[in-house]
Amino acid sequence: MAEPKRIVLRGGRTRYRVVVDAGRDENGKRVQVTITEDTKTACKEERDRILAQRSAGTLILPSKITLGEWLEQWLEYKRRDVEETTIRTYRLALVHVVDRIGHVRLQELSETQLQEFVDEVVATGRRKGGEAGTRLAVSTVDGILTRLREALGRAVVRKLIPVNPAQYVRVSLADKKTDKRERTRVEPWTVAEVQTFVRGIVDDRLFAPLLLSLMGLRPAEVCGQRWTDIDLEAGILSIASTRTMIGNQRVLEKDTKTASGERSLPLPRAPWEALRRYRAQQAAEKLEFAEAYTDSGYVVVDELGVPLNTRHLREHAYALMAGLGLRRVRLYDARHAVLKALALSGVPDVVLAAWAGHTNAAFTKRKYVSIEAEDMRVAAEALDVFHGDEQKALL
Repeated sequence: MAEPKRIVLRGGRTRYRVVVDAGRDENGKRVQVTITEDTKTACKEERDRILAQRSAGTLILPSKITLGEWLEQWLEYKRRDVEETTIRTYRLALVHVVDRIGHVRLQELSETQLQEFVDEVVATGRRKGGEAGTRLAVSTVDGILTRLREALGRAVVRKLIPVNPAQYVRVSLADKKTDKRERTRVEPWTVAEVQTFVRGIVDDRLFAPLLLSLMGLRPAEVCGQRWTDIDLEAGILSIASTRTMIGNQRVLEKDTKTASGERSLPLPRAPWEALRRYRAQQAAEKLEFAEAYTDSGYVVVDELGVPLNTRHLREHAYALMAGLGLRRVRLYDARHAVLKALALSGVPDVVLAAWAGHTNAAFTKRKYVSIEAEDMRVAAEALDVFHGDEQKALL
């Protein structure tokens, strides 16, 4: 074991120094740590601490890597596990982190710094439009924190830092209350609005694909449907692939986001019949346009058979909503209305989750099933019975 050496500095000051073998880095390169202390005893104590931690596998070696540099490494690591579109979402979520505190050394990052970052980004984090520099949605900040906690958790595993400084960082209760009070949220359609939309688009060429959105499919799942995925005899629709957009510009064809997303659903009567008619219409268009027709095999195509993407479907739906005088809502939000209707109709949780393409029924209900005052009308009616006919007479 190396012993501390006495060193006399230029000004005459005496210090003690020892070099400790700290093992090897992930590339197999030998790592040494130089310890310099005012006394021989302090130098020995630090040497022994490092050797003990090395033996126990808990040694954290000094590193100059910044938070921003580590996040970039983490994103590359995550490419093994998630889709390209998900990596893009992660990168966008971490933009605020990189811009504001990415220069901080990873090993110097503290819980206090992260809490101050969260408070600041909630207050001034909006980046786009005329409202840049104003409050950022709490849900967005929660998403940032989720990614940051995961990245820093990986840094703990890699022994770059001893603990995760983001573990207990939260958006304040005051900010949550302000967000709830001030932020305008577009509510999913009511049952009446859904029915108005369905009646109003019955003659539209894309009636059948739009009905698929109104049975709970994601827009990327609708656009990813091929005729080979649909059994029009048995009335079964299989979801095995998606056609999504990256940056609203490039189409990405891929399998479902998760294993549970790959599923088969029985077709309700209206979409089943609409798909039969739509299939016949496409056959007629193929005959009409002959060589000009593209036989892509996709369900959602234009008159020449060219596949439509989620942006095309969304813009088409928005135009129909405007023409019917309906509130403009995202097609993806139709999932909320559908899953809520299924839940309120008494569909078992396990079936609800499977229909949505989730593995966790609690997640499905928490994210998609929000109960409004009118949804609780059945409880009020039950209390009318509880209070008795005499109370009705008083009203």
